[in-house]
Amino acid sequence: MVTPTAIPFSEPPWLRGLPSPYYTASHRAWQKRCRAFLEENLINHALDWERAEFVPENVFRKFADANMLIPSLPAPLPVDWLKRVGIHDIQGVKVEEWDYIHTAIFCDEVGVSSGLAGPPSSLMTGMAYGVPPLLKFGSKQLQHRFLPDLLLGKKRTCIAITEPEAGSDVANIQTTAIKSDDGKHYIVNGTKKWYANSPLNPTHQHYVRYEAHHQITKKNISNKTKLTLSPTYRITNGIWADHACTAVRTNGPGPSGLSLLLIPLKNQPGVSTRRIHIGGAHSSGTTFITLDDVHVPISNLIGTEGQGMKYIMTNFNHERLTIAIGATRQARVALSSAFEYCMRREAFDKTLMDQPVVRHRLAKAGAELESMSAWIEQFVFQMTQLKKQDADTELGGLTALAKAQAGRVLDECARCAVLLFGGNGYTRTGRGEVVERIYREVPLARVPGGSEDVLLDLAVRQLVKNYRNASKLLERPRGSSKL
Repeated sequence: MVTPTAIPFSEPPWLRGLPSPYYTASHRAWQKRCRAFLEENLINHALDWERAEFVPENVFRKFADANMLIPSLPAPLPVDWLKRVGIHDIQGVKVEEWDYIHTAIFCDEVGVSSGLAGPPSSLMTGMAYGVPPLLKFGSKQLQHRFLPDLLLGKKRTCIAITEPEAGSDVANIQTTAIKSDDGKHYIVNGTKKWYANSPLNPTHQHYVRYEAHHQITKKNISNKTKLTLSPTYRITNGIWADHACTAVRTNGPGPSGLSLLLIPLKNQPGVSTRRIHIGGAHSSGTTFITLDDVHVPISNLIGTEGQGMKYIMTNFNHERLTIAIGATRQARVALSSAFEYCMRREAFDKTLMDQPVVRHRLAKAGAELESMSAWIEQFVFQMTQLKKQDADTELGGLTALAKAQAGRVLDECARCAVLLFGGNGYTRTGRGEVVERIYREVPLARVPGGSEDVLLDLAVRQLVKNYRNASKLLERPRGSSKL
C-alpha cells in the first residue's frame, strides 16, 4: 500500500509502499522490528548524544543484549560461532536466514530521522570492521580467546589502519612490530590516529608490517619512529576499545610487509590514548593511539605474516558498501528536511516551494539521490546472489565507485539543504541544526574507507583488469586453427 503522506525523498520507494523485487516478507518484518528498536534506543536520543559528544555506556549494553550489534557484520553471518555463544536470531530473524539485504536495512535504519553518523559509529564500527578479520583469518586458538566476548558485546574492538603519512596509501604504513629476542612477543612502536571505538574502551586490531626477506631487528633500526594511524577510516570508538587491529612495519616497503595483529589497549603498558575532536560525528569516540614498546604475544597474529594487505583489502568492501548505504540515508534526511522546510517557509509573499528556482534545486538533488538509492538496492541484491569470491572480483571496483558516488550525492543534497535553509542552515542550533550537522559530516563519507579520488581511480583500474582477464579467456591459443 502506497503511503502518500511521507515527506518526498524521506524514505526509499519500497518503504513508501511502491513495488520492489528485492524485499521479501522477512525483510519487511525485519525493517519494522528494527526501526521500533532503534527509535526507542538510538534515534530518539541521537541528537542529544551528539550534542553531548558521548553515547552512554549502557546503550552499548542494550544493543548487545538484544543481539543488535551483530547486524553490523558482513553477511552471511558466522552462524556456527553465533550459535556457539547462544545467538540464534536477531529480532526474530534466524541467523542462518540472514542475508545482505537484512544488513543493508539495518545500515539504512540507524540513520533515520537524525541522519547523524556519530552515535551509530560509536556503537557499531568495532563489530562491523574490527571483528571480521578475526572471523575470517584468525587461528582457532585466537578465535576461542576473543570471539565469544566480542560477539556478545562483553568486549569492544576497533580497527586501526591509517597513519598521518599513510591514509589511502595503506602500503606506506610505518608503525613497527619487531620480534623480541626470545621470539615470544612483537614489540610495537608507532602511533595510530582517527580511530573510532578505540581504547577508552573495547578491542582494536593492528595491522603489522612484516617483510619476509628483511626482518627488522634491533640492530638495523637506529631510531624509534612514532607514527599515527589516521584512518583509511577513523579509529571510531577507539576511546572505548579493549584491543586494536593495527598495521605495523617490521621492514621493507610495499604491501608484502603488512600483517595483522590484535593488540590489547586497556591497561596495557606502553599504550596511551587520547580523544580527537573532529568536525562532525563528535560522539563516535575518534581516538589517537600511541604505542611505545608495547609487548604483544606472537599468538595474537591474525592469519599469516605478510598477508595483511590482502586481509585489509577484503575488509574494505564491506566497509565501503556500508558507508555508501549510510551516506545515502543521510542525504535523504538532509533533502527531505529541506523539502519540508520549503513547504512552510515564506519569503516574498509566497512559500519557498512556490519559487521555481527552489523546485529546480530540489529536483536536481532528488534525481541524484533516487538514482543512488536504486543503485545501492541493486548492488546489495547482487551480493545475495553471488558467491563471496565472485562478488569480490566482480563488485570490488564497483563497491569503491558506489562509495565515492554516495559521498558526492550526500555533498549535493546536504549543500542543497543548507542553501535552502539559508541562515538557519548555517546555525548549530534551531530549525537547521540537523542539516548543519549533516553538512559537516560530508567528509566522513568522502574520505574514510579510501578517499574519493583514490577510489574513483581504483574502480576504473579494477574494471580494466577484469575486462582484460575476461578477454584473455576468449583468445585462441597460439597455433590453433582459425576455424
